[in-house]
Amino acid sequence: MTMMPGTVAGEMAAAVVTGAGEMRVEHHPLPEPGDGQVLIRLEGSGVCASNLGPWAGPDWMTFPTEPGGLGHEGWGVIAAVGPGVEGLSVGDRVAALSYHAYATHDIADQSMVVPLPAALDGMPFPGEPLGCAMNIFRRSEIRAGQTVAIVGIGFLGALLTRLAASAGARVIAISRRPYSLEVASRMGAAVTIPMEDHWQIIEAVRGLTGGAFCDCVIEAVGKQWPIDLAGELTKERGRLVIAGYHQDGPRQVNMQLWNWRGLDVINAHERDPAVYVSGIREAVAAVAEGRLDPRPLFTHTYPLSGLGEALDATRDRPDGFLKALVIAP
Repeated sequence: MTMMPGTVAGEMAAAVVTGAGEMRVEHHPLPEPGDGQVLIRLEGSGVCASNLGPWAGPDWMTFPTEPGGLGHEGWGVIAAVGPGVEGLSVGDRVAALSYHAYATHDIADQSMVVPLPAALDGMPFPGEPLGCAMNIFRRSEIRAGQTVAIVGIGFLGALLTRLAASAGARVIAISRRPYSLEVASRMGAAVTIPMEDHWQIIEAVRGLTGGAFCDCVIEAVGKQWPIDLAGELTKERGRLVIAGYHQDGPRQVNMQLWNWRGLDVINAHERDPAVYVSGIREAVAAVAEGRLDPRPLFTHTYPLSGLGEALDATRDRPDGFLKALVIAP
């Protein structure tokens, strides 16, 4: 094992969720990377809305979590490499798909690690959600000249707005918060519509599209109503993309409408880690080349000890909030 002097011997700090809405920071011995693994000295991790289910303390959740558990959007510097690692070295700055990133250190398989070029020095880079946006955009098959509606402008919806607008599509952004609609406009949305009245939104989009509705609609909320709305906004033989994370129970869909319009329905959540990493690599290139700038979307930062506050803000969405980062000490 090759290691960075002074970084491996000793302890790591890690957040542990101890119950519904409760957490603490613990100290543990630093883990050593095994074959084909690296140890990353984390700079930080993004906070994902998928954590909100466990944070609420459902019956299926087991507490306490593993140290650093739930965190999967980490980036940092390689502190040690295990046997058999090739192409990665101590001191490399990387983003990684790892699973205990609410901590100062985490272990990752070398295949799940993406180097960050010098152009990204000093920039927070939560790779997993940025890669997720790239993968969803690829599966949406958005082209120049299309009309695209994005239902829900959080971090993911804002990124997709920028990607779609840059591809030459006319983007209609729909969201409940005025702040989110302002962000969508800055990211290139041609039209913004408050997510207030179901039928008024449908009529507004009908008018904007000459009655044809949208070539592609991306649902990025994760609730029942937005799915209902997204289907109504998709044109005949259009593409309906489910990007929202639906974790609070079953959904009903208007299959009569979907069938009659002949919609292509895409569940854009990936489960193959290699596909996630491919998306992260695409995101690294897009940001390094200036085609995508996520920095204005990182609106709130918290210390590791403030993970609970970060999760509460992710749940409650105070004014001006879009994406929280937890910064390692």
